[in-house]
Amino acid sequence: MTFLIYFALIIIIPLWAQFRVKGAYKKYSQVSSSSQMRGAEVARRILDSNGLFHVGVEETRGHLTDHYDPRSKTVRLSSQNYHGHSVAAAAIAAHEVGHAIQDEEAYAFLRFRHALVPVANLGSNFSWILILIGIFAQLSGLLLLGIIFMAAAVLFQVVTLPVEFNASNRAMDQVVSMGIIRNDEEKETKKVLNAAALTYVAAAAVAVLELVRLVLIYTGMQSED
Repeated sequence: MTFLIYFALIIIIPLWAQFRVKGAYKKYSQVSSSSQMRGAEVARRILDSNGLFHVGVEETRGHLTDHYDPRSKTVRLSSQNYHGHSVAAAAIAAHEVGHAIQDEEAYAFLRFRHALVPVANLGSNFSWILILIGIFAQLSGLLLLGIIFMAAAVLFQVVTLPVEFNASNRAMDQVVSMGIIRNDEEKETKKVLNAAALTYVAAAAVAVLELVRLVLIYTGMQSED
């Protein structure tokens, strides 16, 4: 029964987060911002006001594929947000610019996350191979090695949380201080940003739960030896 509850949680939590972000985005992508600025214009204006003239703004394919690329110093916005005049488009554009500002200021958590990328990728790719072999072959040492690799990937997801929340806070400060949104639009903008942040919270929560479960399996194997 405990395992059923556990697996229900790791399935329901991400689905709930996705439902929230899609619902908030769908609702507020139909609400025009008072400034009537396109997402691309919002991004460009905030970048320029912070002296980030070297950071580009490009359109990218897909739905909610918006991101900041620190390698090419480019804010990439999905077509709907690049061309859209909505509150949602302004919020997401400002959020991605928030990451560009973090990069320019060498924000500590962002630098730490970048440093974790190689080991996190290694952990994501190889941890489950070691874990499964360790469990089925009853090799606790191999299982422990897999858990260590997985812990690095989990740490990456946990460190992502302050990075994302800080970018959202920066986004709110920018759009309000620059008059891109009005006071009565702040609540709507926050709902979009908070819903998007939930996806990262859900991913981190599921990753931590899975790590704890594997540690319990390992300690159980150790007690049997």
